[in-house]
Amino acid sequence: MSKKYDSAKEKIDRSKQYDIKDAVDLVKKLALAKYDETVDLAINLGVDPRKSAQMVRGSVVLPHGLGKKVRVIAFAKGEKSLEAKEAGAEYVGAEDLVEKIQGGWMEFDKVVATPDLMGIVGKLGKILGPRGLMPNPKSGTVTFDVAKAIKDITAGKADFRTEKGGVIHVSIGKVSFDADKLIDNAKTVVKSIEKAKPSSSKGKYLKKVSVSSTIGVGVPVDVSSVAIG
Repeated sequence: MSKKYDSAKEKIDRSKQYDIKDAVDLVKKLALAKYDETVDLAINLGVDPRKSAQMVRGSVVLPHGLGKKVRVIAFAKGEKSLEAKEAGAEYVGAEDLVEKIQGGWMEFDKVVATPDLMGIVGKLGKILGPRGLMPNPKSGTVTFDVAKAIKDITAGKADFRTEKGGVIHVSIGKVSFDADKLIDNAKTVVKSIEKAKPSSSKGKYLKKVSVSSTIGVGVPVDVSSVAIG
């Protein structure tokens, strides 16, 4: 695999920033795995994530989805519990669901909760937090409209958050997707990140963008080919 990686790396001009279409074509062409790799965007922002006012986070529903089944569980009671089940939640509960997760059960990808149950969900902070699974109002996963939240997630909702160094990593689909769909998803993500720009961020906001497959080589992207601002 290392030889294939080195060979793919040689086919990319590191001194060049590729138009998003050319970059996506390269990623699809140079994908190394036998399975259908995920395609990811890496976006370097002109922010300092150590400052809470410059933390960029949010979510966006991709027009062409993510190409994979997402298992959603919901913390809800009564009528909201029924709404969550009808919307497609894999498991719905309250205190019983807390106990189930504390017992080691982790067969889910996303968590939604109604605001009134965040008190008990907080008990799972040490389990869900490090995995990026803790429900959060900013990502739309703490809401009384659980049906919409679940439907958005299963339709292809992508969450984003600045990591160390001010970089955001977010998936935009699969290698098997048509190039146009990956490009649409990429531009949708970047547009959402642009709208989330902190007022305290000065200078160039979108500094660098690259696209890659799961185990493929990163291709530098010309920011102007994906940005609106």
